[in-house]
Amino acid sequence: MPKSLKKRVRGVVPIQSNPIQSSANISSTPISSQCPSAYPSEDESEGPSASKKTTFPFLSLPSELRHKIYCLTFQSCPQVLDLDPSTFNILTRTNIRALFLVSRQIHEEVSHAFFSIHTFRIFPTHPGRYFKTKKPLLARLPSHYRASIVTLELRLGPGWNNPPRGWIVNPALGLRDCQNVRVLKVFVECDPSDGIFKGFRHSDGFYERFSQDLLCEILLEVPSIKVVEFDAWSSVKRGGDMIRSLLQAVGQFENKMIAWGPERGWDADEDGKDWLDVTLLKMDPEVHARFSNHSLLKKRNSLGSDMSDTDLLVRGVGDLTVH
Repeated sequence: MPKSLKKRVRGVVPIQSNPIQSSANISSTPISSQCPSAYPSEDESEGPSASKKTTFPFLSLPSELRHKIYCLTFQSCPQVLDLDPSTFNILTRTNIRALFLVSRQIHEEVSHAFFSIHTFRIFPTHPGRYFKTKKPLLARLPSHYRASIVTLELRLGPGWNNPPRGWIVNPALGLRDCQNVRVLKVFVECDPSDGIFKGFRHSDGFYERFSQDLLCEILLEVPSIKVVEFDAWSSVKRGGDMIRSLLQAVGQFENKMIAWGPERGWDADEDGKDWLDVTLLKMDPEVHARFSNHSLLKKRNSLGSDMSDTDLLVRGVGDLTVH
């Protein structure tokens, strides 16, 4: 084809436009805005209806309600605290110690609640490295923590043939700082005076005297104790030498109430014996005189003839004083 004809054809035939460009000119809206999106736009999040994070006013609650919440938080902890590795593991796993670090006010409230609702064992009984330690749990606590303790426990029985040297009452133990203690729980695991221990004793009456002296020293160091609660395993008899010696120790002090724990079930009469008369006859003469000066018979008549001697003793031991 001649060059002149080619020029004419080019001038007659129109050049087609790009379809992509034409479609773009028809619709000026971006493709991304045409498709529905699962994410909210920036305008929606910046609107007045956007939710704001708010803190709970915990300290505005009444102090009684806050104390109840603290007690519910401590439910995972054992009721009796001792130098037991498992207790430390529980405190670490539940992260309870972080509650003490929130603020100064919460630290004071939490520490008072923690040390007032739990029972603290005076001497360690867990077998292992802490059993013969010279620094029990009380000695490891600061004095302001010991001042919040309300209940102490003395567990007798471990090491009955050779008590640990650390089981002594001295100023380093910190009992004088326990000014708010009201209850002392004495739990007896075994009575060495029983015939099954014959041939294994250190000497006759050795552990009974040791336990009696230990209880007297504790009551001297903590005069705020009002109730001494006795409990034991099922093998320990209430009329045995061990319990009698401990009762004699409590009888040396005024205004002390004797109670019985739930484990042994000593509230009921044992073997059909009048336990109170048997105990009084076997007590020291001085202690017996103190009980005899107060007429339990008159108290029985005033409170009711159907009351047991144990109930009379629990109610009346605080009044058995020599004037």
